[in-house]
Amino acid sequence: MGNQKLYKGSLQTIILKLLEENTRMYGYEITQKVKELTKGELQITEGALYPALHKLEAEGVLEVEVSKVGNRLRKYYRLTEEGLRETTNRLSEMQEFLNTMQKLVNPKLSLE
Repeated sequence: MGNQKLYKGSLQTIILKLLEENTRMYGYEITQKVKELTKGELQITEGALYPALHKLEAEGVLEVEVSKVGNRLRKYYRLTEEGLRETTNRLSEMQEFLNTMQKLVNPKLSLE
């Protein structure tokens, strides 16, 4: 769990990528998918997730759809057109960052 600080700066990009792949998701579903994909290595708390979702919504990259499920209302998040473009940009930036880090941390294994 020592990697939590490293993941924190990537949370918005992680959310965007999941929504790109899954069309729409609700908050708890996002946390569970991340936990599943990382085999428990990364566990996103509600205290981190919802501020990130609200920020992305305020930026216009996410839209919210409220649906009634049983006796409760559930907020589903989906990418806007701007969100699709932003996801592409952020994933590209993330790949550049990872390539740079690889050069610094282990130059012998660098992809370039």
